[in-house]
Amino acid sequence: MKQTDLLGNPATGTTDAALLHYTQALHELHCWRADPVATIETAIAEAPEFAMAQLLHAWLHLLSTEPDGVAVARADLERVQQLPLNHRERGHAEAVAAFASGHWQWATRILEDVSIDYPRDALALQVGHLGDYLRGDSRMLRDRVARVFGRWGSRDPGYHALLAMFAFGCEENGDYRRAEDFGRRALDLEPEDAWAHHAVAHTFEMEGRARMGIEWMRERERFWANDNFLAIHNWWHLALFHLDLNDVDTALALFDGPIHGTHSRIAVDLIDASALLWRLQLRGVDVHSRWQSLAAAWREVAHPGLYAFNDFHAMMAWVGSGDGERAARWTAAQSTQDRDPAGEQASDNAAIAASLGKPLLEALAAFGRGEYAAAAGLLRDLRPAAHRLGGSHAQRDVIDLTLVEAARTAGQFPLARALVAERIHLKPDSGWNRDLEQRIAA
Repeated sequence: MKQTDLLGNPATGTTDAALLHYTQALHELHCWRADPVATIETAIAEAPEFAMAQLLHAWLHLLSTEPDGVAVARADLERVQQLPLNHRERGHAEAVAAFASGHWQWATRILEDVSIDYPRDALALQVGHLGDYLRGDSRMLRDRVARVFGRWGSRDPGYHALLAMFAFGCEENGDYRRAEDFGRRALDLEPEDAWAHHAVAHTFEMEGRARMGIEWMRERERFWANDNFLAIHNWWHLALFHLDLNDVDTALALFDGPIHGTHSRIAVDLIDASALLWRLQLRGVDVHSRWQSLAAAWREVAHPGLYAFNDFHAMMAWVGSGDGERAARWTAAQSTQDRDPAGEQASDNAAIAASLGKPLLEALAAFGRGEYAAAAGLLRDLRPAAHRLGGSHAQRDVIDLTLVEAARTAGQFPLARALVAERIHLKPDSGWNRDLEQRIAA
């Protein structure tokens, strides 16, 4: 039995053949390409007692942030706990258990400890990084990776993924020059690393370099648009660049084409579709029929209460399509999820849902009813802590855009002007920001 993986990490229950499949699945996860679930299932079939293969399978399902994925991960965990695990594997198992129960902060802390003890554990680094993203912890998004560079070499398998993760962490901390540099270096090593491509796209978005962003996306489209489960998110980035140039027609065509035209029933894809359609609605585009189609897709996969960030985007579809029953149910779920029999909140996810998810969904509902002053008040109150909902600055910007429109429509022009002045100072070349300025002045 093989005792270490290719990076020298201890592994139990594996064989040479199973380890090759594990390594391939990890590479596919690093690049967000192909089908790492199928690949790791081949490893498990080859070596059923290969603990890290079972754990990678669990992580792949947990990171979907869908209830069905949690159920699969719990079944994986039950099998893993019957195996004679080493210290590293026990850390992963404890983190899987915490994540599956909604204790995402604790899960990322456990993974931090795994990375301290095993700095060349690429899976712990990537899952921890994604956990930081899901929780909106921008500092750890960067620093978790920064800690381990001295223990890696540029020729190590997966080194491009470290560069890509660090790039995104730098971007979320406003270090745009370093973010772009590390993202480009990652792509020099592995042109099909979709996370690296996405990190560079984020720098263009945050700095308002929309034309350069479009050029970047189009020139490299062959690397990110096919056989890639981050493709729809990258199409979404392209649509945002067009919106920033007031090119609404192209953004709408991208929604009808690669973003929602595939009729995906995967939550992460539907998040991008909702986020774009809501922005188009804020621009005054008639998208009512598209909301009906998108809401139908959400109804097939959405279950309230697992992750407030997902619920926020499902709520856009309920409000946009006029589904008041689901809007009420999703809002109520924010304060009732994951409670123990004594009525105490049982997870940090539940606390976030109650403190931020509930008022955010109430704000969207008020906005949909035309109660713009109420919506503006709710959004102003939660805005300082909105990062705790998870996601990126670019994704959460829809909260600010909704606040601007709510304030403008409610006649709160001093507030609206202040918010737009803030946006223009940060992104002076944004056509959308300039358009907002003109609309408020009219």
